Amino acid sequence: MAPSRSTDSLLDKAGLGVKLLGGSVLAGILVAGMALPAVGAFGLTAKDTAESFDNIPDDFKTPTLSQASMIYDAKGGLIAKVYDRDRTILTAEQMGPTIRHAQVDIEDARFYEHGAVDLKGVLRAATKNAEAGTAAQGASTLTQQYVKNVFVEQAGDDQNAFLEATKKSLGRKIQELKYAVKLEEDLSKDQILTNYLNITFYGHQSYGIESASNRYFGKSAKDLTIAEAAMLAGLVQNPTAYDPIAHPQAAQTRRNTVINKMLEFKHISPEDAKAALAAPLGIKYVEPQNGCITAQNGMGFFCDYVRHVIKQDPAFGKTSAERQKLWSQGGLKVYTTIDPDKQRAMYDAVTKKVFVNDPVSAAGTMVKPGTGEILAMAQTRPYGLDESKKQTVLNLNVGSSMGGGSGFSPGSNFKPIMAAAALENGTPITQEYPSPNKMTYPRMTTCNGPVYDPQPLTNESPDEQGPYSLQVAMQKSVNTYFIQLEEQVGLCPMKQMSDKLGLGTLANGKPLQELPSMVLGTQEVSPLQMATAYAAFAARGLYCAPVALTSVVASDGKKLDVPKANCNQVMSQTTADGVNTLLLGVTEKGTGSALGLDDGRQIAGKTGTTDERYAAWFTGYTPSLSTSVWMGGVGGNVSMKKITIGGRYRAAVYGADGPGPIWQQAMNNALDGSPITRFQTVNIPVPQQPTTPPTDGATPPTSGDNAQGGNGWPIGGGNNGGFTVPPGIIGGNTGKPGHR
Repeated sequence: MAPSRSTDSLLDKAGLGVKLLGGSVLAGILVAGMALPAVGAFGLTAKDTAESFDNIPDDFKTPTLSQASMIYDAKGGLIAKVYDRDRTILTAEQMGPTIRHAQVDIEDARFYEHGAVDLKGVLRAATKNAEAGTAAQGASTLTQQYVKNVFVEQAGDDQNAFLEATKKSLGRKIQELKYAVKLEEDLSKDQILTNYLNITFYGHQSYGIESASNRYFGKSAKDLTIAEAAMLAGLVQNPTAYDPIAHPQAAQTRRNTVINKMLEFKHISPEDAKAALAAPLGIKYVEPQNGCITAQNGMGFFCDYVRHVIKQDPAFGKTSAERQKLWSQGGLKVYTTIDPDKQRAMYDAVTKKVFVNDPVSAAGTMVKPGTGEILAMAQTRPYGLDESKKQTVLNLNVGSSMGGGSGFSPGSNFKPIMAAAALENGTPITQEYPSPNKMTYPRMTTCNGPVYDPQPLTNESPDEQGPYSLQVAMQKSVNTYFIQLEEQVGLCPMKQMSDKLGLGTLANGKPLQELPSMVLGTQEVSPLQMATAYAAFAARGLYCAPVALTSVVASDGKKLDVPKANCNQVMSQTTADGVNTLLLGVTEKGTGSALGLDDGRQIAGKTGTTDERYAAWFTGYTPSLSTSVWMGGVGGNVSMKKITIGGRYRAAVYGADGPGPIWQQAMNNALDGSPITRFQTVNIPVPQQPTTPPTDGATPPTSGDNAQGGNGWPIGGGNNGGFTVPPGIIGGNTGKPGHR
């Protein structure tokens, strides 16, 4: 129902009469009477004017407005609200009548009486402009203001387009007028008002009345009081000058003006007006909560990863422009794989074992075997841009294309990949090699031919020399053994297995190179890659690409396709079972034997430490959960020797006592109370015990870094990423009940 207005004046009657002629006639009068003398100066012609009426874009009738997207965890909890513009679109009914009356009364009191143009206002402005010799006096109706807002919305972050959309000129005014006339032909007044209230800016990053209501009063628009609605309606004219946070007195004065207008036009009673005028501003300001920086429990990095997925994966658009438009327009409901309980477990572990002010950091990712679902992603330093608080937006769990860096050398974490390639190509799991303490890289064969780089290679301990079997070499992480295995199998099968396990592309986006040192993990990868590769072992050879999304719902309610894990059997189950058996040995008798879980369930995994202790890893798994933890300097150039980490001084950091305890704490908490499952294993005959002392005649030590294990072989680590054993952690269990 249009509000009642007095129409006694001759000018009002003239305005109503013109309205009856229709929008097109009115436009013709205006163009002929006041626009045409100026169109030449603005590059407009009569032909341009006529065609514009037929070519008004649909976006002006039903604009696609940018609004906030919501990202949820696997249990439906909100991770973050992200937006280019904070807006929630409402229907007329969802707004309630109070704000609608307030906005019309202060912005365009004759809105329901005039057409696209208020003739009374136009004549008043024309007189003023003629006297001043300029086009400074405006007479914009609410419909024309709506048109201007659409131009601003379309400009987005393009500064030139924004300046053009807001330019105060007669040419711009004519264009807005023409669009407004056409809109009034196609839309009802109520539709135009609803669109206007959804698009207009209310200050403090709030676009649309719903966002503004929540920003200033912490409530929905339909629940606004008269005083609250009046304050918001008054903001539109100048959100800066009437800002209730910076200028509360100006805001209150403007609010009272709106209240008096509502009383004047009989939308509120005198009693309501009196109460509203006496009410305080009552601001309950809520700071804009935008983006991944608002996520809790370290989920900011995963949130950022989700953003990269939507903006890069072809599932969300064939071109980058299409995907960017989808993200910018927002209104998405993004449901993800992240498990809030496992995320908390991972986050607590990386932040309690390594402090934010330490010279090194830690990062860890959890992946569900057989699905590729990312269940947790956390790191020591918080997500954000404030360097004084040690914040960063660099996601250490992923590669550069997804918001991370160039990755880190995984060291001996790569040796199980070689073992899988060897077993898949027919090498017996009992294979032995001489494994001397020192050797040079032998001639090897790549997919494209031979390669020879006779660089020297030395095992970590002077007493570490074979012969060794594959099982024992894996337990002790013997470098020379794996170089000899690589020589026999060839670099090509190793590269092919790496490709199948998602390691064929390095963290920096470049392809993995077929180098003799490849098996020793000298090329940089990410924790997400390692967790996903090891998850394939846990799933008995089924590799699934990592996925972060379960579903995405667009602003129109349409369910969008999401990236698939594309699971493939990349090795035989027997091969995977063999690798699992080898890596069980690492956690039961080898370098990871101190990392058993509290409930005694089976775990398999591999340690890794690089030269100069620049990086240390532990990647381990159960049949239901794969987790990779990295520790080191963010730039890869911090030597973890004679260093204090997490309040504890360390002479040197190892995979088993650096990232290992982080992994252990995270897995204990993540798996607490979950069903205990066991690996399918293969039988490995016990190798023959050595009967002669080392050839150099040295007496094997019984304690310290180079102590012998119970089978008479020296314990050791590796160069170029091989593991170096810390003293006192090998050859026994943790003493925890049920630990194997």
